[in-house]
Amino acid sequence: MTTPVITASGVRRSYRGSGPAFEAVRGVDLRVDHGELFALLGTNGAGKTSLLEVIEGLAPATSGRVRVFGHDPYRERSRVRPRTGMVLQEAGFPSDVTTSEMLRTWAAIQGRGLSRTHADDTLAAVGLSRRASVTVSSLSGGERRRLDLALALLGRPDVLFLDEPTTGLDPESRRDAWSIVRSRLDDGATVVLTTHYLEEAEELSDRLAIMHAGRIVREGTVADIVAGEPARIGVTLPAGSPAPPPLLGRARRTAGTRYEVTTPRLQDDLLTLLTWAERHEVTLADLDARPASLEQAFLAIAEGSGAPDKLAA
Repeated sequence: MTTPVITASGVRRSYRGSGPAFEAVRGVDLRVDHGELFALLGTNGAGKTSLLEVIEGLAPATSGRVRVFGHDPYRERSRVRPRTGMVLQEAGFPSDVTTSEMLRTWAAIQGRGLSRTHADDTLAAVGLSRRASVTVSSLSGGERRRLDLALALLGRPDVLFLDEPTTGLDPESRRDAWSIVRSRLDDGATVVLTTHYLEEAEELSDRLAIMHAGRIVREGTVADIVAGEPARIGVTLPAGSPAPPPLLGRARRTAGTRYEVTTPRLQDDLLTLLTWAERHEVTLADLDARPASLEQAFLAIAEGSGAPDKLAA
């Protein structure tokens, strides 16, 4: 049986100000197993970062239980922190130190020895070798994000917490970051990722969860998440052609002779449509058939439905 590295049970986190307390995390249960990448998705304000800060040990839970390597990450920080690396959503750096000096300073703060070779290798891994002697204030936003990742990788931690690590990176740099994360997974590390890039979660995650209003509303593999969503077919019929045949899904005309079908049985309805078109010698223009996607499931939750539309048989 796979060993859990992170467990959370009934976790709640509230913020108290001058008015009533705001509950950002509302009773979350989750488990992250050794060697997997677990992605946490949700719209702004869903509670992702608030939950992640509790798991990282940066803040206590208002109630509930969190364990990382079997320890409370907040109260037993000294047992957990040396084995973790993290990229925060926003990090501040001293502006007058060089990139390599920042690496050595951070290593010293973490109580980790850092040889020059290790520093050079870490900077090379994130594409900052040529910027080693440049002050942090001279780095671009994307380069600072790479420096965030370099600091998280120091000491080859057993768990990486990555809070929107590729924000501000260009597509090529984002792909490079993905390669770095995969290499750490190949070495046996466990990764917890939050991201607004759904393709990033699809590309990297073994399992994922979608948060909405402080709760996890769906969890599983990408296939599990999209299983309840309908596939879609779009097609334009020639003027004067007969109406499309009865389908298992629901067809609606969107403009002129353009039809869109939402269906739980993509292959069956597509075969029916193609067979009908051949029999009636109808040309199907702009035919577009696609299975359910993570983006579709995410938007259904973000828009408040949390479940697919019911389809007429």
